[in-house]
Amino acid sequence: MINITFPDNSVRQFEAGVTPLDIAKSLSEGLARNVLSAKVNGKMWDAMRPVNEDATIQLFTWDDPEGKATFWHSSAHLMAEAIEALYKGVKFGIGPAVDAGFYYDIDTGDLTLTEADLVAIEKKMLELAREKQTFERVDVSKAEAMKYFTEKGDEYKEELISELEDGTITYYKCGNFTDLCRGPHIPNTGFIKAVKLTSLAGAYWRGDEKRKQLTRVYGITFPKQKELEEYLVLLEEAKKRDHRKLGRELELFMFSDTVGKGLPIWLPKGTELRLRLQEYLTKIQKEYGYEQVITPHIGGKQLYVTSGHWDHYGEDSFRPITTPEEGEEYLLKPMNCPHHCMIFKWKPRSYKDLPFRCAEFGTVYRYEQSGELHGLTRVRSFTQDDAHIFCRPDQVKEEFIRVMETSKSSSRLLTSRTLKHRYRSATPTTMRSMWVRTRTGPRPKPPSRRPAPRRACPPMWNTAKPLSMVPSSTSW
Repeated sequence: MINITFPDNSVRQFEAGVTPLDIAKSLSEGLARNVLSAKVNGKMWDAMRPVNEDATIQLFTWDDPEGKATFWHSSAHLMAEAIEALYKGVKFGIGPAVDAGFYYDIDTGDLTLTEADLVAIEKKMLELAREKQTFERVDVSKAEAMKYFTEKGDEYKEELISELEDGTITYYKCGNFTDLCRGPHIPNTGFIKAVKLTSLAGAYWRGDEKRKQLTRVYGITFPKQKELEEYLVLLEEAKKRDHRKLGRELELFMFSDTVGKGLPIWLPKGTELRLRLQEYLTKIQKEYGYEQVITPHIGGKQLYVTSGHWDHYGEDSFRPITTPEEGEEYLLKPMNCPHHCMIFKWKPRSYKDLPFRCAEFGTVYRYEQSGELHGLTRVRSFTQDDAHIFCRPDQVKEEFIRVMETSKSSSRLLTSRTLKHRYRSATPTTMRSMWVRTRTGPRPKPPSRRPAPRRACPPMWNTAKPLSMVPSSTSW
């Protein structure tokens, strides 16, 4: 017998080899009909996989995020099975669950999948789902796994297997489809009642633009048709509010491949809106003691090497800009932090001068792969409402509270329900009065801007070494 501990710390005994589904049946037939997966000793577990030792257990249904993730991961396998049945010779990359649904990256060879093909794939998925195919977990050696996918001619799986340790590799078989996978999976495909393949996209293998571009098929599934219908309604409503659509219709911003991918251009109406917001935020910052600064759009590469940003984020930056002077390199500014540190370092400062708060609406540049660009949410150039605070250790708590109050003051206007209907004709002055009228509760009083009272110089400051600094970056 083994001891199974439940989330409420109660313990029950079961025969070794019991499955999470068996455990669910011992608790409730209703639960057993809905359990999709489990967590055993902190690891995700198939509902049909045996448990052979004492363990803690959590059971997941569709109502749990873990249950949905399992459901959608299994749906990705079901979609791959359907595609392999319809289009011989296709090869598969990876097929994970995502926040809402799943995708699979597929090498279709000479075949080009279109939106019209998605309907046939959906139909095949539902046909296979009705067969209630089970997901069978199989432990295999590295040699066996490599042999299977080499014979199948799937170089993508071969590459993945080559990076795995022997003794950690598992297959999952579902119908006529076998995939390299850690799991877990739902008990059988019969749980999948509604299917919608939502879109097609290109995706470089393993996110490397130098590798082959695969076809990424996105989809979502549900245990009830009604839930799919409700989701599609929400999807249509979301499309109406897509910021890319609104930005074009309201003439707020534009993109041009001639100017460069991922580089937004603010049109007159959008610029006016942006300047109003910037003016309002600047007032808030001044009330809380921030001083505005402006830094260049480029910086010497050595600046980012010194700060450590180059080592950590160099691959996500644009390539260095060279000049006629030998060894001189610049970067399009990927972040404001080092520049603000240079402002702090510019002149000697006493501990009595702290805290020093600087803020900037700084435009920065990051290299995003073209396939990852998406409206204003994934771009190569954007402007941050960025601030840094340099303070003594004994001021950290007060400064943290001040940052939170600053953020609350900024967001209160933007979340005002009244503002949503009246913003169009607002000016910075009326925006402020509207903010006061629509706020809930008293407006927080900004902390005093007076310098901290002088005190005896702590021993740590009686040194010729540079002042310690506690930078803090905020974006509202």
